[in-house]
Amino acid sequence: MKIKILTLCLLLLLTGTATAEFNKLAQTGFQFLSVISDARGAALAGAMTTLPYRSGSLFFNPAGMAEMEGSVDVLASKNTWIADIEHTTMSIAFSPANRRFGVFGVTAQSVNYGDIQGTMVWGRDPGWVETNLLTPSALSFGLGYAVQLSDRFSIGGQAKYAAQQLGYGVIEVHPNFQDEPDSLGVQKFSTSAYAFDFGTLFKTGYNGIAFGMNVRNFSNEISFLDENFQLPLTFSMGVSMDLLNFVPNFSDAHSLMMSVDAVHSRSYPEHLNLGFEYNLLDMLYLRYGYLHNRDERNSTFGFGVSRFGLGVDYAYIPFGILDEVQMITVRFTY
Repeated sequence: MKIKILTLCLLLLLTGTATAEFNKLAQTGFQFLSVISDARGAALAGAMTTLPYRSGSLFFNPAGMAEMEGSVDVLASKNTWIADIEHTTMSIAFSPANRRFGVFGVTAQSVNYGDIQGTMVWGRDPGWVETNLLTPSALSFGLGYAVQLSDRFSIGGQAKYAAQQLGYGVIEVHPNFQDEPDSLGVQKFSTSAYAFDFGTLFKTGYNGIAFGMNVRNFSNEISFLDENFQLPLTFSMGVSMDLLNFVPNFSDAHSLMMSVDAVHSRSYPEHLNLGFEYNLLDMLYLRYGYLHNRDERNSTFGFGVSRFGLGVDYAYIPFGILDEVQMITVRFTY
């Protein structure tokens, strides 16, 4: 009965999400926190709320880290986002005493926006003059923890620090006295914030069906110069299942995981993320994802190979008029 009620609630949520119209809200900053840099997650269109992913779960649903096998897991990702913006992420998880005290994790993320030539208004032709070369960047660090409260239910959370540095700019300095002329000065533009993620994961025990929820980037309002903004708060609910469990007498060497996330974001209207992952002998993974209610993205593709604790994942994302994005992730579990 509980499974039926949970399934009904999720179906109602998915139905409401599917009818939402695309309309950018543009109410948040620190958008780099919304970019998926992990190749597996990107190939599955971000539908990762109910898929345990060892240390990588800290980028999706921290509760999934509670099921980590092994003592140490390391994950590193690299991608060149649109406009040649470079994203680099890394996560490490360790489980003392075979998860007796839970699983602890650390994440780090850096963004390089490239070099931008600064300019300022000038009273002579052509009306502007070049200033210093800007090198904007962003980074975040996080500490996470997850624990299994039972063999079916897990919880997890992460506290993180995020910052953006937008370079230096030439500003007009107004004097304290009216008879003094205005002068020019240099000001550094940067801001930072603290945010929190937390989530739950529940496995029904029936044919591999799992439910989960996750809240990411929960924080106070941030002030920058004369403006206030909020971080990209995101709430997601998901369900996943192994479709081959419904095929009688099918070999255990194969699995076909389907994952669906319903996402409510402060930056965008509600949308769906759908992912499929075919697994052969825990060695070869083929992935496909679909992003509903997006402007330039729809389908995502990827694959992965894993052996002896080492793994490499690749994702390819067509981005419409913005060309394409490719991602690579390397992981190690001991």
